[in-house]
Amino acid sequence: MSSNETLSSLYQFLTNPLATSGLRAAVLLVAGFVLARLLSRVVAHALEERLDAHQHILARRIIFYTVLGLFVTMTLRELGFSLHVLMGAAGLFTVAIGFASQTSVSNLISGMFLLAERPFRVGDVIRIGETSGEVIGIDMLSIKLRTFDNLFVRIPNEQVIKTQLTTMTRFPIRRYDLQVGVAYKEDLANVRKVLLEVADANPLCLHEPQPLLIFQGFADSALSIQFSVWALRENFLELRNTMAEDIKAAFDAAGIEIPFPHRTLYSGSVTEPFPVQVVSPPGAG
Repeated sequence: MSSNETLSSLYQFLTNPLATSGLRAAVLLVAGFVLARLLSRVVAHALEERLDAHQHILARRIIFYTVLGLFVTMTLRELGFSLHVLMGAAGLFTVAIGFASQTSVSNLISGMFLLAERPFRVGDVIRIGETSGEVIGIDMLSIKLRTFDNLFVRIPNEQVIKTQLTTMTRFPIRRYDLQVGVAYKEDLANVRKVLLEVADANPLCLHEPQPLLIFQGFADSALSIQFSVWALRENFLELRNTMAEDIKAAFDAAGIEIPFPHRTLYSGSVTEPFPVQVVSPPGAG
């Protein structure tokens, strides 16, 4: 084949409308892929300081597939596919997929809400319903926890959105509330003094905010008191383990009684209690 024939064939190919559309479609698809990767990296890098590692990955994926989807649509249109037909087919396909995977779609949408709201991060300790643990993974369908007894728990994002969630490591300090009961005969001022001394002597208790003592009421067998102290987040569990021991030892040293439940019995309208007499068992003494 001569050079003239080669150039003629190339010219006919390039002037063919179908070949031209195919070439433009290929260029659009390649450009869309490159632009999607570039844009996802640029935007994710701009948000790097505001997102943790998993949120950074999710943001890149969302941007990449969104941009790529737009260019795929433009490519199909360039190839002669009607946009209305494509939208109709996509609608039917979406309905079919929606019925087949309602849970997955719901989890996907919930994952996007979690990404935007950011109620917790990887490494946080959270409680969802009856489950507590450290967050070790976040994706578009679920979150992964490692419980305190070293179990792996996967919780769907939809359940996370619908359930009350507590992030126990969101703030640098936490308050520990300890319920204390003392006998009715005890002087509350002295009890307060002893409790504050215990908090002051414990190096895990913070001086600011100050310890708090609240009288909660007259219980059946004791004066009920709530004693609250603050600790750094990383010292909270150790404080829980030591505080009760310190208070028990301080109460014993100060002679403060921690009562046990008891009842006083009366008969009818008589206000005097039943007489009680200690009788030695037969054969004793």
